[in-house]
Amino acid sequence: MSIRFTAACAAALALLSFAAADRPLHARERSAAPVRQAVDLQVPHVPTALRTGDERRLVYELHLTNFASQPLTLARVQVLDGDTHSVVLDLADAPLHAAAALPGAPEAEQRARSIAEGRRAIVYLSVPATDTRQRLLHRIELSPPGASAVPIEVVGGAVRVAPGAAPVLGAPLRGGPWAALYDPGMERGHRRVIYAVDGRARIPGRHAVDWMVAAPSGRHGARNPWAESDGFGADVLAVSDGVVAATRDGVPEPEKGAVRAPVALADAPGNYVALDIGGGRYAFYEHLAPGLAVRPGQRVRRGQVIARVGSTGSASRPHLHFHVSDVGAPLAAEGQPFELAGWRALGAYRSIDAFDRDESWVESAAPETQPAEAGFPTPNAVVVFD
Repeated sequence: MSIRFTAACAAALALLSFAAADRPLHARERSAAPVRQAVDLQVPHVPTALRTGDERRLVYELHLTNFASQPLTLARVQVLDGDTHSVVLDLADAPLHAAAALPGAPEAEQRARSIAEGRRAIVYLSVPATDTRQRLLHRIELSPPGASAVPIEVVGGAVRVAPGAAPVLGAPLRGGPWAALYDPGMERGHRRVIYAVDGRARIPGRHAVDWMVAAPSGRHGARNPWAESDGFGADVLAVSDGVVAATRDGVPEPEKGAVRAPVALADAPGNYVALDIGGGRYAFYEHLAPGLAVRPGQRVRRGQVIARVGSTGSASRPHLHFHVSDVGAPLAAEGQPFELAGWRALGAYRSIDAFDRDESWVESAAPETQPAEAGFPTPNAVVVFD
């Protein structure tokens, strides 16, 4: 059931202009709505349309900071088309609980979606994109404590959609089958890991994928995790013409079979390559084997071998972590959307846990007849690169 607007809230929304997406309301407009201390709404990362499967979506976060002198329970989040004010996404109950997180809050507050005084909540959003949807707005319903308390409605968090589309890149690996492992809803997955370094909170792995070998038989299998058949030592390729912006080399592979010691935050990526691919974007490769094939300042061509798959840093097994960001730094960067060309979907694992349990992946219908695709792979897809 959708939120019932009060007349005052509806009037305030109707008066909201996007001549400047984040401009304050004039006093005349503010007087149309009751004045109540509540939350600050911010969208720190401007979304860009990304094609996954048959859908184009906008992936971003809404930050809510409670400036009231009492806890406020997040009851509903609606995303509106900024021009038509039509509802394009409506989250409440279980879907809202799955999408919202309260960084650092106790488990009881997380379960109740209760934003304590001075705390921040983050809602991880994925909104359908269209060619005409150029602006987004957010309508929030909050519940103060007390059974008789009047709910609070807040409209804000206006943001313009970034123009253009995500860049289409080449394959980071050869052949396959490779499993594109990621889960947007995973609590400690790339999508939800925030690094507050250099004075700003960012999500470098917003669109990151961990590429691991999926066995042709449909089973990952309990094989030697250091064997070439599990990807260790496989060639890592430049996804675009570009210039090597930064590297780290010389981090040794841990001893085979040894229990891995905790890794410092700065060492988590292990050996890495950051490739400047133009347009303010950097292709980032992590956990590489020692002995990189490139050095900073070197120009590379799409498809050129730049490194080998390894297991350095905070990696439990050999794999390639790949993402695109806005700077060539491992952590102080915002993850940017990207698409890949020249791959074919064979099927998918039911979940990351299914991969870890060595369960069979589910084959798609007639995978050998599937055409080569361009886009972002769906979660846990099993693909081959042409």
